[in-house]
Amino acid sequence: METIDWSDFEKVELRVGSIVEVEDFPEARKPAYRLKIDFGDEIGLRKSSAQITDIYSKRDLVGRQVVAVVNFPPKQIGPVRSECLVTGFHREDGAVVLACPDSEVPNGAKLA
Repeated sequence: METIDWSDFEKVELRVGSIVEVEDFPEARKPAYRLKIDFGDEIGLRKSSAQITDIYSKRDLVGRQVVAVVNFPPKQIGPVRSECLVTGFHREDGAVVLACPDSEVPNGAKLA
């Protein structure tokens, strides 16, 4: 494993946001959802796609807070312009488990 300096880590903006909209993403190569996430007044709404259909239904996701990187440049993923990277962990079967706070925090809160 490569080590990084603390200053490298400080550059990554990991913020909490609430998922406000979930849509199917049939154009994706692997099953995925299109997400709209509210990161509060400072950052606002951001769009993303996430390959999380193995564990989560659309109904399970609306209102859920997630941790995302908000300072990567936008990335075009098919017809979706992804504006943040939702974080999670791969299980042994390949399914992704979202990284989420275990208590509600304000949208836009930065990882401490």
